[in-house]
Amino acid sequence: MDASKKHTGVAVPLDRPNIDTDAIIPKQFLKRIERTGFGQFLFYDWRFKDDGSINPDFILNKEAFKDATILVARDNFGCGSSREHAPWSLLDYGFKVIIAPSFADIFYNNSLKNGILLIELPSDEVEGLIQRITNQPGLKLTADLTTNTVSDETGWQTSFNIDEYQRSLLLQGLDDIGITLLKEDFITAYEQKQVTGI
Repeated sequence: MDASKKHTGVAVPLDRPNIDTDAIIPKQFLKRIERTGFGQFLFYDWRFKDDGSINPDFILNKEAFKDATILVARDNFGCGSSREHAPWSLLDYGFKVIIAPSFADIFYNNSLKNGILLIELPSDEVEGLIQRITNQPGLKLTADLTTNTVSDETGWQTSFNIDEYQRSLLLQGLDDIGITLLKEDFITAYEQKQVTGI
């Protein structure tokens, strides 16, 4: 996965609490065997009407937010099932950062392992962000993992906490496989020893 140090992008407000993984990526789209290609199904039941046409009322379909890469949501984002397809779809759609007061535990861990930076901020700060983004469509935020800060174009800035180990992995762009490959020389030596007995 790509290293995550500092990202600036258009923010979109998704002003709903308890958004579950089935809303993020509905179950009928889980049949693919690749990790890619799920972005087209992100929030499918909200982005599209029953006849398959685009729902113009949904926030991601509005012109100012079509290229958003930072999602600002309410409490308990990513609740429901443990499907890893949820972060896959968010990442494939283009989201790099998600800000909310709280996240479901499994979703939180799955997202970090896929390179999405999740930032927990107090409810009042999220409320202020949602209001500013709603009033200023196209507002850009900057999430800086080197300083653990989030800021916007108006001069607002706040800090956030993240587990230092998870932060280190994101900064280096390491997932579970990448961590294992750091020990590739030791693994190769062990395998050769098993074959040769030496």
